Amino acid sequence: MTKFRWLILFGPLVLFAGLVVFLLKGLGSDPTELDSALINEPIPQFKARDLYETEVTYDQSVLHEGPLLLNVWATWCPTCRAEHEFLNELASRGVPIVGLNYKDDSREKAVNWLNTLGDPYSVNLFDPKGDVAFEFGVYGAPETYFIDHRGVIRYRHVGDVNERNWSNKLQGIYQQLLEEAE
Repeated sequence: MTKFRWLILFGPLVLFAGLVVFLLKGLGSDPTELDSALINEPIPQFKARDLYETEVTYDQSVLHEGPLLLNVWATWCPTCRAEHEFLNELASRGVPIVGLNYKDDSREKAVNWLNTLGDPYSVNLFDPKGDVAFEFGVYGAPETYFIDHRGVIRYRHVGDVNERNWSNKLQGIYQQLLEEAE
């Protein structure tokens, strides 16, 4: 009976301590650092239609002209809207960006969005069901993949690309890919 009493008295304390440790570990983690099995792997095979021209279909070879960024975006994503102005700026600086429109309910809505906010993408892939994004392991939008000149995924950034994280980290990754391509 005394063992059962100890369990009743200290069981909740042990569970609480375990929960505190679990939550504290989560506080120290960076949500933009999600593991990806595809880092340093070739881009997956896919087929996707062009956002503007429905008769044009692309496959993974469209991402072999790197180094480039593959940006996963959607009109329903407020963070995508927040990053869009900076993506336009990057494109004006000569950074090639391929857009993957992710799970939008209509092609027209996505086209109107780009016509209104500007189109930083050299190619626009339309992925209404998220099949292509699934192959890349996308959790949600926005996500940006850095792809080298051989078509290998070298880095995955979760969240918006903005001036701060571009200057602090992402520009260095892109610059390294440019140097490796020479």
